[in-house]
Amino acid sequence: MGKIGNLKEGKTQEAESAMVEIRNVSAGYGKHRVLDGVSLTLQKGQVTTLIGENGSGKSTLLKVLLGFHPLTGGKILIGGVLAEKLKRSELAKNIAYLPQGNNVPDITAGRMVLSGRFPYLSYPRRYGAQDIEVARRAMEQMRILQYSDYPMSQLSGGMRQKVYIAMALAQQAGVIVMDEPTTYLDIGQQAKFAALVRELSGAGKTLLLVLHDLPLALKISDKVAALSAGKIIFCGSAKETVRSKIAEELYGVAVKSVPTEAGEQYYYELLS
Repeated sequence: MGKIGNLKEGKTQEAESAMVEIRNVSAGYGKHRVLDGVSLTLQKGQVTTLIGENGSGKSTLLKVLLGFHPLTGGKILIGGVLAEKLKRSELAKNIAYLPQGNNVPDITAGRMVLSGRFPYLSYPRRYGAQDIEVARRAMEQMRILQYSDYPMSQLSGGMRQKVYIAMALAQQAGVIVMDEPTTYLDIGQQAKFAALVRELSGAGKTLLLVLHDLPLALKISDKVAALSAGKIIFCGSAKETVRSKIAEELYGVAVKSVPTEAGEQYYYELLS
């Protein structure tokens, strides 16, 4: 796989926007508060993974960050700019989103990737030569260019996931948010995904993932943040996460690690 950084062409929109600060954020639905004073900083070039039980507030935090749901308190800054000051198109140029359980649209893979250029279109909404070239190079980076004319419905779950990632790359956002990105990936594809995530962060992308696969989260993350009842109850490195025993509190399992030639490998055991 080529270097993700090759997608850049001169100065891009992501230059100063890859740091995100979530400061004392609260949000909810009606009188039900889901997030309660959440603070989290996403550093440029790092992978941060959110963990937590179902209903802990992970999805709501993503919706708030992406501007899909209003805050009731606190603020979010992207590259030092208040998110609420950004237009929808400007926010999309800063943050790319891969939702969980994507619907399969009735279009080709190439057209799907090209849609990542939509925030850059002015009236009339027509893709230009630069948009087509950026999308083509994104597909090359993901090694899926040969599937450009394939309908999305004919691709496997793992291949569709690569298309969605290529779409995010074509969007040229400094921040990429992924909600359960390994849902449709087999073991081999998960290993390739882990390598891709590290390559993206190495190219300066800021990644926020939501994962239930804790060993994978520990393997690929610079830091892990645990949400419980709408609050961040822990945030630290993989080693700090293991030492904290936060997995015992959240899931009732003990996380352990073993050193290997390929680096630290993580696994968990059920508590007796």
